[in-house]
Amino acid sequence: MTRLTFAITAALATTLVSGLLAQPGWAIPPSPPTQSAEPESLQSQSTETQNTEPVVDLPSEPEMAQRFNLPIKTGGGTQMWTDHAYRNGYRIQQHAWTGHWRLIDAGDVRRAWGTQEACESELDRLVPPPIIEHPPKSIQDAATPTSATEPSQSDPANHTVVLLHGLMRTRHSMKPLETAFNAAGITNVIRFSYASSRASIGDHAAGLRDVVEGMPADTQFSFVGHSMGNIVVRHLIADLERSGDPAKVLPRCRCMVMLGPPNQGAAIARRLAPTGIYGWVTGKGGLELGPQWKDFESKLSTPSFPFMIIAGDVSKAPIANPLVDGSSDFVVSLDEAKLQGAEQVQVVPVLHSFLMNDEQANQMTVDFVASH
Repeated sequence: MTRLTFAITAALATTLVSGLLAQPGWAIPPSPPTQSAEPESLQSQSTETQNTEPVVDLPSEPEMAQRFNLPIKTGGGTQMWTDHAYRNGYRIQQHAWTGHWRLIDAGDVRRAWGTQEACESELDRLVPPPIIEHPPKSIQDAATPTSATEPSQSDPANHTVVLLHGLMRTRHSMKPLETAFNAAGITNVIRFSYASSRASIGDHAAGLRDVVEGMPADTQFSFVGHSMGNIVVRHLIADLERSGDPAKVLPRCRCMVMLGPPNQGAAIARRLAPTGIYGWVTGKGGLELGPQWKDFESKLSTPSFPFMIIAGDVSKAPIANPLVDGSSDFVVSLDEAKLQGAEQVQVVPVLHSFLMNDEQANQMTVDFVASH
């Protein structure tokens, strides 16, 4: 075995052991105390001798996980990872199957892995959380709503747009929209990543909640979702309402744009579900949009802040989808996209999978967000 092969093997083995030690239940238990037959005086002398020996502080489990990390390039988390924290391009993610955590940077390079605590510790070391100082309130300030209760649009630095991809898609599919926002001067954009086909929509909403609640307390949010991404946001809203919204996220939400949202469920999901293959491919979230919709719908809320719907209609195309009723974007019908309370409803002649790539839809999205 060459020195290079030996070094690589040793590094991989060390990383594997450190990862196991970071998992619950892998800590090495302490040895049980042994009974000594020595007289008490000798035991005291022995204890004094032992106390003079140097004490070695072993690293904690989070430190172990950080110390032995190999900074390797990752795929960024597509279909198997869900974001739970975001800070300056760094993301903390959890794996949908194994449950372990990792921290990746803006270039999708892994910077820590193992436990959530280990990743949070390393994130704080790499990017210390911002300290927001609030000046003392005057009597007039005390009577005036603050950004925690009534968002102000005066400071664009506090405004973050969260983009959510749809079922079986990735955060990369929302890149055209991010580019459109940046061109309009809106630069604080997060492309939220979640394991759309490997967990429930409630699980995805829990990850999104961790992300928004972990942002600075003066952050204001706008959401743009494609397909299932809209249902994730509606689930988040309901979760916050049920819990009392302790971080006061809802009053800081400016607006939302829904691209091809299955707001009334999806007939195509109901008709494909009996095959068995559909559920295996799309996971629990796909089934919640189809055969489980009637029970699942009660877990959703309608945004209390302004929202717009952009639906696709390709009914004039020579080929129609027999699994979808009426006019549709080939996946979601116009009737399924509707939701009472929308400030605007726009229809574009675009297929469902390309709504976030359409220049006209992108411009309407940016204009709506910029005006709220």
